[in-house]
Amino acid sequence: MSANCPAAVVVLAAGEGTRMKSATPKVLHEICGRSLVGHVLAAARELAPERLVAVVGHGSERVTAHLAEIDPQARTAYQAEQNGTGHAVRIGLEEIGGRVDGTVVVVCGDTPLLTGATLRRLAETHATDGNAVTVLTAEVPDATGYGRIVRDPASGAVTAIVEHKDASDEQRAIREINSGVFAFDGQLLADALGKVRTDNSQGEEYLTDVLGILREAGHRVGASVAEDHREIAGINNRVQLADARRVLNDRLLTEAMLAGVTVVDPASTWVDATVTFERDALVHPGTQLQGATHLGEGAEVGPNTRLLDTTVGAGARVDNTVANGAEVGEGASVGPFAYLRPGTRLGTKAKAGTYVEMKNASIGEGTKVPHLSYVGDATIGDHTNIGAASVFVNYDGEAKHHTTVGSHCKTGSDNMFVAPVTIGDGAYTAAGSVITKDVPPGSLAVARGQQRNIEGWVARKRPGSAAAKAAETASRGAENAAGESRPAT
Repeated sequence: MSANCPAAVVVLAAGEGTRMKSATPKVLHEICGRSLVGHVLAAARELAPERLVAVVGHGSERVTAHLAEIDPQARTAYQAEQNGTGHAVRIGLEEIGGRVDGTVVVVCGDTPLLTGATLRRLAETHATDGNAVTVLTAEVPDATGYGRIVRDPASGAVTAIVEHKDASDEQRAIREINSGVFAFDGQLLADALGKVRTDNSQGEEYLTDVLGILREAGHRVGASVAEDHREIAGINNRVQLADARRVLNDRLLTEAMLAGVTVVDPASTWVDATVTFERDALVHPGTQLQGATHLGEGAEVGPNTRLLDTTVGAGARVDNTVANGAEVGEGASVGPFAYLRPGTRLGTKAKAGTYVEMKNASIGEGTKVPHLSYVGDATIGDHTNIGAASVFVNYDGEAKHHTTVGSHCKTGSDNMFVAPVTIGDGAYTAAGSVITKDVPPGSLAVARGQQRNIEGWVARKRPGSAAAKAAETASRGAENAAGESRPAT
């Protein structure tokens, strides 16, 4: 393990977030496929810490359950009363033994733009400079509401962090702010937390007071300045949530484009942090890529497409489509206006065409379902063609049943396949058929009533109607044509 890997990371995730005006705990609000705290944990894990503990409070049961789902190795500590950041860190350390030998990094659970690279620079600066504490800072255009970094004019050392509500007018003019992210010497941190007082406007234990305590004891206090001030932005309301989403989305799209992906219109394209791409993928406007979606080399997606947990193979085309939990094979074609539901698997060069819905269906290589059809709970072999307006009738009101269609089959338009039923390889089915029995390989299945024409029905049942008049005119025309065709006598 690298010398710069911290002994522990403490994530502060106990706040209520009243300005979010939500029943959902603030750190559980999502952007780009992860919760706010999920983004923070992902960045912290890039440090490879020996231990990671999240301090929870408001909505603790929901937050704890979420953390167990996204990071089972993370530990949690419960802060029953939110008595300040210093109090929260103390509770977090108690969960992992109280005194930690090595570096302890403290991060806020509502800073989703924070990157692992910035945390690594913080840890490297802390180790290289031999600091007792190193604070991550940034210079911002508007420092309102943030704690100000006060430096020694001569040495540039950090002498104090003053909360906005406790700052003088001169201190409020400072643009360098505290991010709430720190690297501490674990032993010194434990000692200093026991000396933090509550004689401030909120009557709370400020973690920032630790800096002054350590400095007065003769220890070195340093700083690491973030390259992009937006990384340290905390989320306190829905406006800031939307702003962070836009920043993170732009960052993700930039990474994709620099890796060889074409994004036609980044302003209308949204991706999750968990989406992956291969080179020469092409994303058209109005596209949303979510969850574990993956675009293969040369895949083309959009416009106006939403893919969730969907894999698109190399060279495949997905147009105006919604897909969830689907696999689209290499060179396959989907849409426009298709809906692929969980369990759909399209083989190489297969097709799910216009107004086609599929669910729990395996479609073989080169097989086409071109138009206006529903395929559910089915397996279709290779190089088969499913006629337009076909329905795989899979539900009997109580249970789902499976349909199997073989390879090289041709099924007619307007077919109903009433499961369970099997269509053998090379079989045909006639248009308008309701298939309720198995069709042997190479057979033609015809399952429809015989056509019967009742002549003169319209004239008798709809006399005087437009249809009756049209039929009468057509009949006279036919009679005249027949008379003209007779030979002269």
